[in-house]
Amino acid sequence: MSDKANAALDKVYSARTPEELSAAYAEWAVTYDGETASLGYLLPFLIGAWVARYVPAGEGPLLDAGCGTGLSGPSLKALGYGDIAGLDLSPDMLKIAGSRGAYGDLKQAMLGGPLPWPDGHFRAFFSTGVFTIGHAPASGLHELARITRKGGHAIFTVRDQVFASGGFQAVFDEMEREKTWRAVEESPWFRCYAVAEPDALVKAFVFEIQ
Repeated sequence: MSDKANAALDKVYSARTPEELSAAYAEWAVTYDGETASLGYLLPFLIGAWVARYVPAGEGPLLDAGCGTGLSGPSLKALGYGDIAGLDLSPDMLKIAGSRGAYGDLKQAMLGGPLPWPDGHFRAFFSTGVFTIGHAPASGLHELARITRKGGHAIFTVRDQVFASGGFQAVFDEMEREKTWRAVEESPWFRCYAVAEPDALVKAFVFEIQ
């Protein structure tokens, strides 16, 4: 991993407040795409496979929750998904996402807090690299499920280092008990970087909103 990318990752992972996290991404935004590409960052592109598996194009809007610079949007647009909204904490990252021409709606908000859409607004939400070290809490899944329609899908990755410590399984179980969603698919743990950091693992989850 390059020294610059390593330092940038250290800053975002060590952020203790939303303000610190936003500042870290503001500093990284301009070089983020090139540096993560050089590391073989897979997740923004791989998530489209799960979206295409469960969400037919044209069935309603999608939310890219924690869209960053919007790397996922153009791939999904190429696959026929024309109604994509993006949400991110960082205005600097959102500015770059807006330049890609794949997002019809971009909003700044923090996962874990209230989100600016009504109940059942989205056909599905997808999220990669957001439920990770120093980022969005597992509790943010409640609000994401609220803005996803019944029969819609929640498609997201969770980093291995926060899955247990962040209480994700407890939130999954709680939401199943409350009949908020039901489990559909769970991937094995896999590398999120094809080139660097072989020990950095994530798992993808798919739930259907009930």
